[in-house]
Amino acid sequence: MTKKLYLPLLLACVVALTSCSKKMGELSSDYFTVTPQVLEAVNGVVPATINGKFPEKYFNKKAVVEVTPVLKWDGGEAKGQSATFQGEKVEGNDQTISYKMGGSYTMKTSFDYVPEMAKSELYLEFTATIGKKTVEIPAVKIADGVISTSELVDQTLETANTATGEDAFQRIIKEKHEANIMFLIQQANVRSSELKTAKAFNEEVKNINETPNRKIDNISISAYASPDGGLDLNTKLAENRQENTAKVINRNLKKDKLEVNVDTKYTAEDWEGFQELVSKSNIQDKELILRVLSMYSDPEQREQEIKNISSVYKTLADEILPQLRRSRLTLNYEVIGKSDEEISNLAATDASQLNLEELLYAATLTNDAAKKEAIYSKAAQSYPNDYRAYNNLGKLAYAAGDLDKAENYLKKSLSIKNSPEANMNMGLVALSKGDKAAAETYLAKASGAPELNEALGNLYIAQGQYERAVNAFGDTKTNSAALAQILAKDYNKAKNTLADIENPDAYTDYLIAILGARTDNASLAISGLKDAVAKDPTLGKKAATDLEFAKYFTNSEFMSIAK
Repeated sequence: MTKKLYLPLLLACVVALTSCSKKMGELSSDYFTVTPQVLEAVNGVVPATINGKFPEKYFNKKAVVEVTPVLKWDGGEAKGQSATFQGEKVEGNDQTISYKMGGSYTMKTSFDYVPEMAKSELYLEFTATIGKKTVEIPAVKIADGVISTSELVDQTLETANTATGEDAFQRIIKEKHEANIMFLIQQANVRSSELKTAKAFNEEVKNINETPNRKIDNISISAYASPDGGLDLNTKLAENRQENTAKVINRNLKKDKLEVNVDTKYTAEDWEGFQELVSKSNIQDKELILRVLSMYSDPEQREQEIKNISSVYKTLADEILPQLRRSRLTLNYEVIGKSDEEISNLAATDASQLNLEELLYAATLTNDAAKKEAIYSKAAQSYPNDYRAYNNLGKLAYAAGDLDKAENYLKKSLSIKNSPEANMNMGLVALSKGDKAAAETYLAKASGAPELNEALGNLYIAQGQYERAVNAFGDTKTNSAALAQILAKDYNKAKNTLADIENPDAYTDYLIAILGARTDNASLAISGLKDAVAKDPTLGKKAATDLEFAKYFTNSEFMSIAK
């Protein structure tokens, strides 16, 4: 009796299970496509568009199905935005799927990128109910892994060019000393009162000649006549004033045994000087006089038109014209600064003997980061109100990878002056810390920093704006520029950039390997990775799971390096 009952019961269960499986069963991965086919990190997230299909006679009319994308990796997972679908007999606001015809749908999702996602799998998980009953639909794997090449910007940022607060040191500074020999109207003789001026000028020549770090170029004499009177008379006056002034100067030089080249010239009517003096004066009808000068170029017509302004001509004759009857003496000389060796020695032994510009310049004479830091620290201590030393200390800290220290120095620099250099460097610090919004704010205030376009290029990479990054980098030859070009699929330009990088590092070689993989150049991919691992062994392990190299995971030579 028991056996007779057992067999029909077993058959009934099988029928029931078969019936349940027909209601909602396993879905094949063939019903799903993912764009992009290989997931890729962009702007710190992994976006995906999933196109799915419920086949004909699959979706139970009373079913409600929630579909959730889940990216899984060893030790973790991330869930994307779910979508819910309903059968024809369900009252609700979700997308309805026909039992007879089936139905297609599109889901957009994204996951915050973490490095572990490089070796991951994308699944769709289903939560289904028919009435009050839960129905199991197995998860479906629809994609493998995540390409994270864009995240290499974190490494390329480490070698980004930062902005320096430049010194204004000049070893040779051109200086000049000036004096005027004044003349009476229609006279060219050097009066005794003016001989005193010439003598004092000569004393200055003597002092400068005897100063060790001064070198005289020449003395120039420019003689003038005021623009009143006839042109012939003024020409003769100016010429005579030039000659008489030169005789006095040369006589004084000879007396003091000074060998200095004396250059002379004269200007018959000093209209330029006249215009300058009038524009700086407060005399009546000043604008009218200046308008006359702009309207007429003929000297005689200018003079007549000005004389016609009778209300001010006497003032001109008393206050302006006498100042134009002169010979201008100019001593041109050079101030020669300390040598590089002197500056370097003093920076190390007695920095108090160096001014700020010399101290900042001293730091450029060494490639030793510790010595640079010591010099900039001395500059900051001695000149605490100058922003450049703090900016440059921040630059050094950034290069050393100490972002917090760099940020502190740069904030101090910005508290002194809101400079383009410190703003740009703060932008790089913020970007390196993952704060793209702050980076963008700082870089917006960095106009004028020579390295700004490169910094913007790095920001655009981080934002996923690859074409814009390529344009920002221009012809810059850095890892970051090459990375942007690879991400924008401008492989020829990337190849040229990588070949021209001045100091290639491990990531230069890793980018070469990626370029080789993307362009189906196996020898370039393998040689690039080999060079990268020689400089940084950790890159071998990275390459072993980097889907950029997926086609070489069965290549024994490649995998012998990627370990």
